[in-house]
Amino acid sequence: MKQQNWNDVAFPEIITSDSGSNLADYLANGRGDVDEQLKKSGAVLFRGFHVPAVEDFDIAVESYGAENFPYEESLSNAVRINLTPRVFTANEAPPETSIFLHHEMAQTPIYPSKLFFYCNIAADEGGATPLCRSDILLNKLEEAEPQLVDAFTTKGVRYTNVMPAADDSGSGQGRSWQSTLNAADKKAAEKRLDALGYDWEWQDDGTLRVTSPRLDAVRTLPDGRRVFFNQLIAAYRGWADKRNDPSKSICFGDGSPIAAKSMATAIGLADDLSYDLEWQAGDVALVDNFMVMHGRRPFKGKRKVLASLIK
Repeated sequence: MKQQNWNDVAFPEIITSDSGSNLADYLANGRGDVDEQLKKSGAVLFRGFHVPAVEDFDIAVESYGAENFPYEESLSNAVRINLTPRVFTANEAPPETSIFLHHEMAQTPIYPSKLFFYCNIAADEGGATPLCRSDILLNKLEEAEPQLVDAFTTKGVRYTNVMPAADDSGSGQGRSWQSTLNAADKKAAEKRLDALGYDWEWQDDGTLRVTSPRLDAVRTLPDGRRVFFNQLIAAYRGWADKRNDPSKSICFGDGSPIAAKSMATAIGLADDLSYDLEWQAGDVALVDNFMVMHGRRPFKGKRKVLASLIK
């Protein structure tokens, strides 16, 4: 597997076990080294370890020793199914649906710091997880359109989407407003939205149109690196279903439009920088959600890639 190389650091970092070692033991005993590699690279792939089933993945994540980020606490738009309290399906969108590059839950004020992915069943064809270093992307974007990066930095961004009244597994934006907001009724949903600073409007068909508060589009990491931390590409390219129009999904934090030409520049650079992680059964990847964007390529056949989030 050929890796990318950024500033003499492999991306992703690959740790292999020729003897089928126990990943839970490796993570429990070597978390310090793993975290150091993750800090440098942004993504670490564990290949050849003995991770035959969902339960083994759950044990490995637990052995890492970080606090779980339960999916039900998130404001994610995707329909997902919990298999254990910490492990869930990555996305229930149809196989032909592309999930474009994004930082997990960056379209909301609540997001994890890291993600574990686990390939239980590799697709017959396709199904790679594209990964993109957002610090490198921001540097390239600043070279191409410095005024755009300045606008993203100073203005931030807002996201708009329409939540269905019931889960719609045929859409990457299909999580119902009840599930997304953990609300049993409209009054509870409104209370949650008000507390989070969202604008909202009920639609005649029972769906809920929401617009996020101003959120950062550029983030500075503790070591001083700046990253293109947002969900702009995924929203602009992929928030399309019978309720949502991608062209209306994003704007600057002050409400002004983001030019299509500018988005095309960001998308083109991100596509050029992307690394496709071609899954093998038993693979586990650890991704720094602040440094690296991810997505999903369309696929054929059965594919079972699961996820677990870290606060």
